[in-house]
Amino acid sequence: MNRKQRLISVSQLVAVLLCSAAIKTYYSTASVNELLWILAPTKVLVSLATGVGFTFESYSGYMSSDHSFIIAAACSGVNFLIAAFLMLTIGKLLRGGELRWRFIPFSLLAAYATTIVANTFRISTALFIRRADPQIIWLNPEELHRFEGIVIYFGFLLLLYVVSEKVGEEAKRPVGILRTFWFPLAIYYATAIGVPLANGAFKRGTAAPGFWQHLVFVFLTPIFLLLILATISFLKRLASQLWHIKVTFPAEV
Repeated sequence: MNRKQRLISVSQLVAVLLCSAAIKTYYSTASVNELLWILAPTKVLVSLATGVGFTFESYSGYMSSDHSFIIAAACSGVNFLIAAFLMLTIGKLLRGGELRWRFIPFSLLAAYATTIVANTFRISTALFIRRADPQIIWLNPEELHRFEGIVIYFGFLLLLYVVSEKVGEEAKRPVGILRTFWFPLAIYYATAIGVPLANGAFKRGTAAPGFWQHLVFVFLTPIFLLLILATISFLKRLASQLWHIKVTFPAEV
């Protein structure tokens, strides 16, 4: 990479970070009325997926027809949008691929579309869980909602990463799950832990105990998910090897 290309890459990185910071700043002070650009399409898809009707209540959100569930500002998934946008753009820069300027707004659009789908899946899942038998749920509602959100958002981040790798024809030979997904994991930690930790330290000096409990939960859950994926991948490879031995052994005899 020559000097001109490095300068362009640095400029693009700065543009990406400034764009992400602008979205985060906007979201930190936005009311639910100012987030309709992401909540409204989410509500439409959730209604189609679950059959539940919603009515908009100004400065509150979309209230379900039975008044038992509300799609509020916290359900917008803007933090996930930022994480997806950073992963697509910075990932491209780190791989040394040529990043055209138009790729930045395209990545933002892709992150937005993925966020809508992830939001729909998360809220629909939450509605399904609310209808389930409480006796089969061992987490309290707050912990369950947090766990569900982390698993779905991080899962969609991994899926977006895999798709972007394949579309960009940059998929490499199979390696371990942790080595494959270290980058989306780092992006998720930076947005879900690093930014809130920085805000907490800046605003309050020291965070409340509940804040640290939340961060520990956010830290451990993605690792738990990756371990499950690693176990499934190992069992698939083992089954494939055993099947290969079973098929080839009679021929050798």
